[in-house]
Amino acid sequence: MHIFHKFRFILPAVTLVLHHTVLAKQNEGYDLESDAPIRIGVKKRIRDKDCKVKTAKGDRISVHYVGTLYKDGKEFDSSHDRDVPFNFHLGRGEVIPGWEMGLLNMCIGERRKLTIPSDLAYGEVGAPPDIHPGATLVFDIELIDILEPSGEDDDLSYYERSHFTDL
Repeated sequence: MHIFHKFRFILPAVTLVLHHTVLAKQNEGYDLESDAPIRIGVKKRIRDKDCKVKTAKGDRISVHYVGTLYKDGKEFDSSHDRDVPFNFHLGRGEVIPGWEMGLLNMCIGERRKLTIPSDLAYGEVGAPPDIHPGATLVFDIELIDILEPSGEDDDLSYYERSHFTDL
């Protein structure tokens, strides 16, 4: 009894800290700090023996995705709604920096969950009306195909590729 009496003020404080730690998750009404690191989660992994090639800078890739706001879970965009995958080149600035980072070394068929702070998305400006300033974004992305590999692994030099098209 004496020990409990000594710590009676600590228990409520620990409970309060734990309560707020549990609540510190997606959909709890706030965004991550703008300079927080990107979070990359693998939702569907492809075994190494089944992964013939991984994405690299310069690849033209095809993905399906769903984008939601971290703050409230509201969906703001989805390629599934259009029934058309989104195609772009990695590493050329065609997409937000969080995608450039989060989709490297990915196998065809793999799915990732990217949680992207605003500094790696649309920043303090946002993309109104759907994406508020300072928004943390969450994307569920599946790599459908690598349409045009970058050729970074080719044995041919840039000169050989550009001058000898029959190779």
